[in-house]
Amino acid sequence: MSATHVLVVDDEPDIRGLVQEILEDEGYAVMSAENGESARHALRERRPDLILLDIWMPDLDGITLLREWSEEEDGLPCPVIMMSGHGTVETAVEATRLGAYDFLEKPLSMAKLLLTVERALEADKLQKENIGLKRRAPQVHEPVGRSATLQRLREQVKRIAQHDTWVLITGDAGSGRETFARYLHSQSARRERPFVDLSVSTLAGGNAALELFGAEDGEHTHYGNLEKAAGGTLLLDEVADMELDAQAKLLGALDTGAFIRVGGTEPVRIDVRIIAATQRNLEEEVRAGRFREDLFYHLNVVPLNIPPLRDHAEDVPDLLNFYLDYFATHEKLPYRRFSVGAQNYLRNYTWPGNVRELKNLVQRVLILGAGDEISQKEVESALGAPPPSQGQALEGLVSFDQPLRQAREQFEKAYLDYQLEKHTGNVSKMAKEAGMERTHLYRKLRSLGIEIKERR
Repeated sequence: MSATHVLVVDDEPDIRGLVQEILEDEGYAVMSAENGESARHALRERRPDLILLDIWMPDLDGITLLREWSEEEDGLPCPVIMMSGHGTVETAVEATRLGAYDFLEKPLSMAKLLLTVERALEADKLQKENIGLKRRAPQVHEPVGRSATLQRLREQVKRIAQHDTWVLITGDAGSGRETFARYLHSQSARRERPFVDLSVSTLAGGNAALELFGAEDGEHTHYGNLEKAAGGTLLLDEVADMELDAQAKLLGALDTGAFIRVGGTEPVRIDVRIIAATQRNLEEEVRAGRFREDLFYHLNVVPLNIPPLRDHAEDVPDLLNFYLDYFATHEKLPYRRFSVGAQNYLRNYTWPGNVRELKNLVQRVLILGAGDEISQKEVESALGAPPPSQGQALEGLVSFDQPLRQAREQFEKAYLDYQLEKHTGNVSKMAKEAGMERTHLYRKLRSLGIEIKERR
């Protein structure tokens, strides 16, 4: 596992050397650059976790570099701390406007430098966590349940986490594969480094190399997911859906331990733990010729199977209480409690959608129900509602009193939502029934804002 990587950009050798020595003593990995062009090259070579950037340099001033990086598609690659011996208020204001975290005056106070670096990294970490929480459903850091099955599984994950091996997580749709992947990361030595969740649906067609490896276009660098997860963990979600061309590209990188960005020339070393997750049997996919055997053996170093909820139904009451508390606290839904009859009914329910179905049920009855208690009858009604027919979907979700383009978009979204639910997120089956190419279907889903992984 790699240490936090800092790039120091300053044209004064004494300052570069002193700052590098101080940071390395604190456990940081440090790369230095003596001017703007060297900084550009260093950034192409590796994405740092933080940059210390001098303002006044002979070839290119730091503000120009900061502006250049801030105009990248993804914005600044990491927190940037500016340094200057004779900066002005206007310069500091401009640096802040362009996204710099802080502005340090020379001569540098090493105590203040270390404190500012620490705070910048912590602020960046919190910002990424906040973005993640806004983008996705709540993540359970420790899987909920007191059954012998769950206790044994948690202990198994803790043991696996202590070894830096790759892991293949299997299990039914909604059983909690991503939850266990995140829990494994949180128990490992990589816990302070990034956790990147990559749905292989984004690797369709010619997009695979860009998403995995990133790209170089002149002075601009786009970092791929392998690099964004540097030092941490990369989750390949629903890896069985990966197209053969993307499998070949990934395998080449894993075999050599390095990759070259699209348009680049210099290899980038891989330092990441791979966790692959799937609801399908990869050995069957290999026999059918849909998944490469050599890639399967790369990924299947340690297998971890997540049992369906029906196999540990004694955890249902704990899960119900957990989601009742979550939705009441985080989404301000009215707190209600399940009656004894409702809980007994749910413990004996087969849970085809597993933990995700349970979570959705809790949210549904809190939104639609009333009163302090959730009865068995209410639960049966919430679980037993038949899926809408095509006529009902059209009549209920598409208004005829609007332009044709908007009505068509509403119908397409309702239709694709229905197909995703019907096929539990299996895009191959969905594309076949819809009569669409997978690549075109992925583009259509993204354009309509439909998340595939939420249905798996």
